[in-house]
Order: sequence, then structure tokens, then C-alpha cells
Amino acid sequence: MAVLADTLLPGRPDPLGATPDGRGINFAVFSAHAEAIDLCLFEPTGRREIARLAMPECTDEVWHGYLPDALPGCVYGYRVHGPYAPRRGHRFNPNKLLLDPYARALTGALRWSDALHGYRVGAQRSDLSFDRRDSAAAMPKAVVISDVFDWNDDRRPDVPWAETIIYEAHLRGLTMLREDLLPPERGTFAALADPRVIDHLLRLGITAIELLPVQAFAQDRFLVMRGVSNYWGYSTLGFFAPEPRYLGPGGADAMRIAVRRLHAAGIEVILDVVYNHTCEGNELGPTISWRGFDNASYYRLIPGDERHCISDTGCGNTLNLSHPRVLQMVMDSLRHWATSFRVDGFRFDLGATLGREGTGFDPGSGFFDAIRQDPVLSRLKLIAEPWDIGPGGYQLGSFPPGFAEWNDRFRDTTRRFWRGDPGQRAELAGRLSGSADLFDHRRRRPSASVNFIASHDGFTLHDTVSYNERHNEANGEENRDGHDNNLSNNWGEEGPTDDPALVELRERVKRALLASLLLAHGTPMLLAGDEFGRSQQGNNNAYCQDNEISWLDWRLADTAPGRSLAAFTARLIALRKALPVLRSPRFMHGKREPLPGILTVGWFDETGQALPEEAWGDPEGRLLAMRRAGAAEPPARGTDVVLVLINGTDTERVFTLPDPPLDWQLLLDSSGERDAAPASGSFAVGHRSVVVLGAMVAPDTADQEDAP
Repeated sequence: MAVLADTLLPGRPDPLGATPDGRGINFAVFSAHAEAIDLCLFEPTGRREIARLAMPECTDEVWHGYLPDALPGCVYGYRVHGPYAPRRGHRFNPNKLLLDPYARALTGALRWSDALHGYRVGAQRSDLSFDRRDSAAAMPKAVVISDVFDWNDDRRPDVPWAETIIYEAHLRGLTMLREDLLPPERGTFAALADPRVIDHLLRLGITAIELLPVQAFAQDRFLVMRGVSNYWGYSTLGFFAPEPRYLGPGGADAMRIAVRRLHAAGIEVILDVVYNHTCEGNELGPTISWRGFDNASYYRLIPGDERHCISDTGCGNTLNLSHPRVLQMVMDSLRHWATSFRVDGFRFDLGATLGREGTGFDPGSGFFDAIRQDPVLSRLKLIAEPWDIGPGGYQLGSFPPGFAEWNDRFRDTTRRFWRGDPGQRAELAGRLSGSADLFDHRRRRPSASVNFIASHDGFTLHDTVSYNERHNEANGEENRDGHDNNLSNNWGEEGPTDDPALVELRERVKRALLASLLLAHGTPMLLAGDEFGRSQQGNNNAYCQDNEISWLDWRLADTAPGRSLAAFTARLIALRKALPVLRSPRFMHGKREPLPGILTVGWFDETGQALPEEAWGDPEGRLLAMRRAGAAEPPARGTDVVLVLINGTDTERVFTLPDPPLDWQLLLDSSGERDAAPASGSFAVGHRSVVVLGAMVAPDTADQEDAP
């Protein structure tokens, strides 16, 4: 490091963070209630502080200073002076080194120590005490970087929502057991960028990969003490910095290379982001960054009892997005990932928290207003997890236009139907129709419903048909954590089995579940590894399992069942892509006739008759025929008609095909028992199976105005 000035010049209050300009570095950080802030400089390893400089200016609550001759690679942190008055929400303690909320790169790891707390741990009245120990040795430090990267001719794939197929994956778990990759690269962005990994996604037909958190996150102390880890990453340490373990020797450019290669393959990259809380926990948590800069601004505190945090997230604290500077931080962070890393979208963890104002959840909240008018972010794919544990926390279908939402009712309905629960036929029809009851308002589209059978949270697809009970013993919580109602069915034996008949039944139900997912209107999301039968050994809350429980076992993909299931999944996706009527961009309500006697959507029983109103409520109704009609994929001219026959019973059933008669072709049989089109006006459907029949009607008889 060059010899640096012993004082800071005034600099500028914008942009926030550390910004190099070739002649020095401008430092700017927000704090509304601080009395003074020191910039602490460290030698390159981050172990030794080499300078402590007072920030010379504060403009509009932004403290700023300029360090001449400083270059990228500068390692730094802050110390903030102000009142330590927990009852008023203030927890300033200059003995605690703080990480810049805008840090774009980190060096060193968070090492748990009581010195990280602003109070004396174990003291009487706990957080009302004051701790004078220096926390610098236990803290990671920020590193100044210059975001320069040759994107060459990179272009976003910009896949239309109606054509999107999402693959939810954990970056590390995706490749840790890929024996064809170099060991140092496994679990990193370099592995994600490997052509063999990308080729697997392309063979399936995936158009977007959704990555669990890759923003820098903390290994929570209670997990470290238990001998496990924060595997999922929902404990953000830095909103602007990639998780260092995922980068490898290539640094942040490894992530950019992965994005560029995925884009070249036509695959979008969506990041799962956590802006609802931070790793600092509740009022008894450590002082690492935001708490030390301005606890009363960054966090929502209980009115009249500001000593305590509001925890609508269940994680101890809740970011205060009603504060303009906190909202600015979130927006700046999102734009950073969208521009510096060119990601294509975001999935917002506990999205209900982000839309909660003082009066409750509001689809017109400041966060939604800001993101919907942003010229960069509003053009990306935005997905909300539409719930949290706060008041009025379940908001499925309530998010504003521009957002898609995880639809857990799709997951629950399909699991219930295929395990044989009574009274699910009408609900299944609603979910297959894009959940219009939830999303058909404010001109939203079926793609607003992100449909899934399994996600990172809960049973995998394989475990859904293999376990009745959770098996989370490895988590160290006496199997008390995780969902206790998984809507699963082991079909007679808990866990792995050597019974060929049971194995075949489980595979059959898996195919039926996948067919339900990929034949439904909405945006399908596939959990990584479900395509070849990945298992978590019955663990439905593997958030702390950074091991073979969570990692994808790619050996399964080379087994006969794994190859068969993957081929079936790819065939389903290809069928969906080939037939627009299976992925309609608009809701179909059956009010138009693209062909004489054929509505855009129709529902029939096994006799070929339209289902009467009273039949929808039959608790034992487990047979359903769904017919859709719409324009064929250009350049073909005509109308595609698709008939989906669903048999949720335990015996083979014969369906009479509804009038008018068409030249039906067999497109798919999830049972694998049929390989020919119906020779008459009926078709046998195997137990717990789905059959897809298709017909093309020439344009001389088709009405090309097939709007729903």
C-alpha cells in the first residue's frame, strides 16, 4: 500500500460506499444519530490496523471523506461514536469495528467472540451494559474493488415469462459431488460455469437457474457451537459482496464469467436475496455493521420500547424499509447485482416483510413503488416469497403487478391429490389453470404463479413419496424443527426400500407430480436434483447440512431410475415448449370457442361429459379430463387441442373422450404403459397417472382469434 495521507479530505456524500477514482478513494456512509465516525485502515491481510482517520464531513446524515493516493485493494472498517442508550434504540460503541454496509468485497472470516457484542455478555441486565473490548480481530474487513469486467457481447436472454422454466439450486450443493470437476472448483461459480453443468440444464430445457443466497452471509454462532453450519445462507453479512467461499481464486469475476456463460447458453440467472433481516439477530445479537452505524434507523424497533427489535421475520430483527436510507441501500444493492453482475432477476425471501408498513402489508408500499418505477430493476424477473410470520403475514396473490409469487397452494394441492386425499379435484383444476382465483386481477398473468412441487425448504420430490415423517435428527434439535405436515406418503414403508413394486409405485407418483407441474399454467420451478431422484434422507429442513445430506448425488443420474426420470422431465419440458396452449400467457376461462364446440378450456369426467357443478364437490372425485385449445406455435398454422387425462385412483380407468371427435395423437403417458394413440373414442389411463393427447386442427376450420 502506498504512503497515505494522515487526514481525510472532505470528499463527497455520494455515492455511498468506497469509490476509487484512480487518484484516491471516496468513503461515504450513512448514520443519522452518530456523533463521529472513524475510518480504520488495515494492512492487506486485515490483521493489523495501520491508520485511524476521522471522517471530516457529514452532509444530510451521510459521513464522508476522501483518501488521496489510495488504490483498490485497500482494506478498511469503521468505528462509530454516539450514545449507547438501548432503551432509546441507540447502540453505538466505537470499540466495535464495523463492516461497511456497502462493502463490495470481504477479507477474513467472522470469528465468534463475546467481543463482537456491544454489551458485556452475561452481565446483569445484559444489553444495558457496555463492553469496551476491541472486536477488530474477530471481524471480517471490507476491501475496496473496482468493478471492471469485459462483458464482451453478453446479452440477457430475456426469456418471456410464459416460456420460463426455473431450476432452483444451491450453488455449493449443486456441484460438490460432481466427480468430473476439479476438486478446488466444486461448489463455486467456476463449477457452475463448467460446460458439463450447463449442458445438463440445457438437456432438461431449463431457461433460468435460481440460486439460493450468494450474498456474503454469516455462520451463525448457535450453529457453529452445534457443529453444523449456515448452509442455505439466509443470514446476510453483506448486501453488496458475493460470498467469498463461492468465488475461488478468480474472485468476483468468477461469478461474472458464470453469468456470461449461462447467458450464452440462453439461461437466465435469478438470485435469492434476503433484505428482510440481517445476521445481527435481536437486541442480544452482535454489533457487526448496521446495529453499530445506526440501530434506530436500520431496524424496526418496538414503539415505546425501542430496546427491543420487531421480529416479523423470526430471525431476531427486521430491516426498516420505511426509512429512506435503508430503502436506498436495498435499491442500490439490487442495482449493483443487476448491473455489475448482470443477473436477470431476484427472488425475495419473506417478501411480505418488505411490503409491510406501519399499518400492515401494503402492495403500494415504498419498496414496491421504488422497484416498480426503477428503469433497471422493473425490467427484471421479480419473484416474492409471499409470507412471513408477522401480522397478516400470508399474502399469496396480494403482490402488485410486476411480481411473481411462490405458490405454496399449488405444492400442497398437487401433493394432496396424488397421495389420495379426498375432495381435491376442484382445487387441482384451479391450480392447473394458473390459480386464477389468486392472480387474475390487476391484469396480472398466469406466470405470476410460480408453481412448484418441492423447493429447498421441505421434502425433495423423492422424499415426498418416500417418507411420512421428517427425519431431521442431524440438525441437532431433537427432530423438532421443520414442517410436521409434509403432505407426503411413503406408500407403505418409511424411507429406502428394495421392494420392486413399491419402487415402481413411487416412481409413478413422482412422474404424475412432475406432469402436474409442467402441464399447469403458471411458471414451473423444479428443485435441483428432483429430475433424477435426489434425496435428503427425509430431512425437510436441511438449512444447516453442508454435506451429503444436501449435496446433489450425481451418481443417481447414472442409474436406470435416474436416467428414466430425467428423460421424462426433459420430455415434459419439451412438450410444454412445443405447445403454447400448455403455457398460455393469459388466463383461460373457457368463454371463447377457437373451434366449433371446443372452448379454450373445458373440464370433463371419465364419461366424456362436462363436469356438472355438483360433481366438483364430490370428495371421492379423483378422475379429471382437461381440454385446452389455442393457436399453434408459429410457423405452424391452425389450432392445437390438448386433452389431459388424470387418474388419481389406484386402478386403471377408461376415459371416454369428449366430443367432437378429433384425430388424437398420444403425446405422453406418465405410466409408460401406452405407446399408441387411441383407436376409438376411449382411452385407458393407468393408476395414478397422467395422459396427454394432442390434435392439430387445420386453419380452414380454426378460428385464429383464440383469446381466452
